[in-house]
Amino acid sequence: MTGPSTSMPVAGLVPAPRREHEHADLLVRNAEVFTGDPDRPEARAVAIRDGRVAALGDDHDLAHLVGPGTKVVDALGRRVIPGLNDSHLHVIRGGLNYVLELRWDGVRSLRHALDMLREQAGRTPKGQWIRVVGGWTAEQFAERRMPTVAELNAAAPDTPVFVLHLYQSALMNRAAVKAAGFTRETPDPRGGQIVRGRDGEPNGVLLAAPSALILYSTLAKAPALDEADKRTSTRHFLRELNRFGLTSAVDAAGGFQNFPDNYATVVDLARSGELTLRIAYHLFPQTAGQELADLKRWTETVKPGDGDEWLRLNGAGENLTWAAADFENFSEPRPELAAGYEAEFEKAVRLLLENGWGFRLHATYDETIRRDLAVFEKLAAEGLFPGGNRWLFDHAETVSAGSLDRIAALGGAVSVQNRMSFQGSAFLGRYGAEATAHTPPVRAMLDRGLTVAAGTDATRVSSYNPWVALHWLVTGRTVGGTTLYPAGNLIDRETALGLYTRGGARLTGEQAVKGLLREGCHGDLAILSDDYLTVPEDVIPDIESVLTVVGGRIVYATAEYEGLDEAVPPVSPQWSPVARFGGYQRSREGQGGARQASLVAEAVAESEQHRRWRVARGSVPDTTPSFVDPCFEH
Repeated sequence: MTGPSTSMPVAGLVPAPRREHEHADLLVRNAEVFTGDPDRPEARAVAIRDGRVAALGDDHDLAHLVGPGTKVVDALGRRVIPGLNDSHLHVIRGGLNYVLELRWDGVRSLRHALDMLREQAGRTPKGQWIRVVGGWTAEQFAERRMPTVAELNAAAPDTPVFVLHLYQSALMNRAAVKAAGFTRETPDPRGGQIVRGRDGEPNGVLLAAPSALILYSTLAKAPALDEADKRTSTRHFLRELNRFGLTSAVDAAGGFQNFPDNYATVVDLARSGELTLRIAYHLFPQTAGQELADLKRWTETVKPGDGDEWLRLNGAGENLTWAAADFENFSEPRPELAAGYEAEFEKAVRLLLENGWGFRLHATYDETIRRDLAVFEKLAAEGLFPGGNRWLFDHAETVSAGSLDRIAALGGAVSVQNRMSFQGSAFLGRYGAEATAHTPPVRAMLDRGLTVAAGTDATRVSSYNPWVALHWLVTGRTVGGTTLYPAGNLIDRETALGLYTRGGARLTGEQAVKGLLREGCHGDLAILSDDYLTVPEDVIPDIESVLTVVGGRIVYATAEYEGLDEAVPPVSPQWSPVARFGGYQRSREGQGGARQASLVAEAVAESEQHRRWRVARGSVPDTTPSFVDPCFEH
């Protein structure tokens, strides 16, 4: 195969004298195309017409498809892949809040993170909050620790600051405690704890014990955007996802995401043709005790499949009834679900099946999965389950071999997320290496022939960067480098990519048109900054797309392709953290990368000084690591 071309990335070819309707709208040439199609796994060029793949082949094979209106993009020998599909992403909720959030995703030092927070405090108007909402963990920082409440108070003495750490805890400065209305008289909500000082006053720490509802409900007290800014925020979030090669997502709904109100923005963008990501969404009952009424109302007014290839209803979930949800705070013991929740749960499942609705179901622990499967098997004995409806378990970190066999027998699927990238060390500390080695057992799922799809569970747990998730799938390591899995529970790069393309398409019944590059399929692809299939493993999390195409439209472009994508309005409001810092923090390029590398080095030095101080005080044993190869000590 020839090396990269030195031609310009948008190359003009001599138009062929053909009828215009035969010409391609877009031709990507001089590429290393991974199609995902086992019948034709490789190509050098892709032609797209009317939003669909029209042809694949070598450059000269497709030259006749170039006409006067064809946009020709030279990939410069880069890797091209089918567009990525996050099978479990809270994209609708994330879009409504994106421009309000200070993202610590990808930040390598706490020192840098606090610098960002301090600068944002000077930009945030009175009455607004600074929100750091997921996508990070203390393990990613050089200091290997979380910020303290004192550090938040010092960085932002007057501006409310809310810092969410996974679904485990949240930190609030004094101003945020006051803005949220927490006092010594405020009772602890069910399943959560407001930590208090010796004087009985809230000290700024909230704990999910184990329910994350205390974290959700507190965050909901912060001011929301107006409708116009929600629209702009969603467009910028979708552009941020396009930045990493995402072209589709399955929205898993979630807490405080009400239908139809909170879906209005994406519906409006779909109607105006401004979506840059294909979204299949779910409906999630929000109020405990009202779940059956909500589901019944929805089954009478909408049905799965409503919509089009850009925005469509896929089913119910990820909760059907609140009592059946097992929150995944691995810093806490496994929650014991209430006895007898199965009665209401069965009514919900029965209602959905009788109306032709599929569903997805949040289930972290095998104990929950076994109880749910017993309900499904009871309905299957009546001939009702699954009744031709698609259904799946989400997460399934501790699912057992026996439960996997039962899922397979009932025609179910599994959607896995890289929550262990961020919470794996907590799980390892609580349950040990043996249990961690197959949490979740992805290899065992695939060996049984189950449909498995991959995602992130962003934005409040993991980062939305799909390459962090792909790195976890192929290496078994956390974002901090801790090894979780033996080789037997790892998968190769092509298999992992398949979970992020064809896997998600199967969950929405779109596998015939999505997840691979083949004639007639959606014209969704990404040109990558680095070759995912060949780069060293440690480079995988830093991969981005340099050009992303959805339905033949260039929706994201950078590097040599700067300016080829569709315009988006400026970030609004102007004080938005995204306007200053962007989203996921780059670590390898430009002055920003150099600055972050310098801060990491400083943080490491400070951390070592702090360790020595603690050793001198006798607080910790002296376990100074040796930097001398023992081979040279003798």
